[in-house]
Amino acid sequence: METNFDIVVIGSGPGGYVAAIRAAQLGYKTALVEKYNALGGTCTNVGCIPTKALLDSSEHFYDAKTKFKSHGIESDNLKLNFAEFINRKTKVVEQNTAGINYLMNKNKIQVIEGTASFVNNKEITVRKNGTEDQKITATYFIVATGSKPASLPNISIDKKRIITSTEALSLQEQPKNMTIIGGGVIGVEMASIYARIGTKVTIIEYADSLIPTMDKELGKELKKILTKKGIDILLSHNVQSVLNNGENTTVKFTDKNNTTLEITTDYCLVAVGRKPYTEGLGLENTAIKLDEKGRIITNKKLQTSEENIYAIGDVISGPMLAHKAEEEGVFAVETINGQKPHMNYNLIPSVVYTWPEVASVGYTEDELKRENKPYRTGKFPFSASGRARAAMESEGFVKVISEPKYGEILGIHIIGPRAADLIAQGVIGMEYEVTDEDMFRISYAHPTYSEALKEAYLLASGQGALNI
Repeated sequence: METNFDIVVIGSGPGGYVAAIRAAQLGYKTALVEKYNALGGTCTNVGCIPTKALLDSSEHFYDAKTKFKSHGIESDNLKLNFAEFINRKTKVVEQNTAGINYLMNKNKIQVIEGTASFVNNKEITVRKNGTEDQKITATYFIVATGSKPASLPNISIDKKRIITSTEALSLQEQPKNMTIIGGGVIGVEMASIYARIGTKVTIIEYADSLIPTMDKELGKELKKILTKKGIDILLSHNVQSVLNNGENTTVKFTDKNNTTLEITTDYCLVAVGRKPYTEGLGLENTAIKLDEKGRIITNKKLQTSEENIYAIGDVISGPMLAHKAEEEGVFAVETINGQKPHMNYNLIPSVVYTWPEVASVGYTEDELKRENKPYRTGKFPFSASGRARAAMESEGFVKVISEPKYGEILGIHIIGPRAADLIAQGVIGMEYEVTDEDMFRISYAHPTYSEALKEAYLLASGQGALNI
């Protein structure tokens, strides 16, 4: 086996495997080190992909139960096969990991299984159980080790009853009820999966809004929608402790009046975010430094304090998003190659895959207020969209924020059907500095969900809606 490479990527998540592919495409002798026996990292194995598989399955079941009759479709004696529900997700993951393996072989990237640890800035050891440490040298390294679920100081995750999203994706039986600590992206997505199939779900969130890092109106609308679907949502509540009782869990928490309350459910899912994974990397053997949150510090070129070692994705600052890691992987490799790639972090979209979906890019109103920047908004409801009404998907809205003088689009915030796909059009417009007027003057197919964007652009520009 080869032991000397031009570029070694540590971690095979979206950032890592994309970086490795780009390096191979540019002619570098490339290796990819992964400690698990499956490529793809958190996203492919226990994150984005399996979550979306279960979200789609649960959405089909919920629609069959609540909407099919309105479409003239009879579905008596409907029931969920929970084992197959989980099994389909597993098959989807296997298909995706197989695809990554294919790409590694196609691009002649050497995959090395084991845990990497730096000896110095030019050499790592790779340790695999039952084998001797391998010594690997490289001209450049890219650290893409990702993140793992975070917890709270007073909670001990046992992965049995007190679980993370990883365990929630592979439960052996459907819970009757579940408490979810955290109303961010992971929390509301997991709540959607289980509530749709009949599990009674309670979300406990410390902040005063769901998805608190996104536009406040999105969180307010999402709370209204999820509450209608039977999810209990407790905002501004502070969790004190979680106890595994053997057959269930008890969560103790306080409300905004500091009154102590408790809830007992089959499982408690801790979804309070993720933290960078740097344990065992041997960073102390290099000049690489970490910030107060344990993230690797990099410059604008994504170089660490060791100029030949780059870091990308969840292990550095910025949103913990797979597509952000992918862009950074390409950016790092092309920088090594002497190119001058470009990234605008303000234009990396965020998506929540509830139904309806939530998507956002650019500035929120709160951010613009804090920076004292002038703006105007255009907001259009999906209830006024002919396409949305035809599909019985009339919840939510599109909000466009633009600069008053020149019409530059500053932010787009959507909660509604296919928001995850609609946001791409907004990103394009913002990347190329197209104005709100330019965006509504182009032709939109009718009837489509995208027409709601057209109307929001029109309103943001200071003109009246055309009504669809």
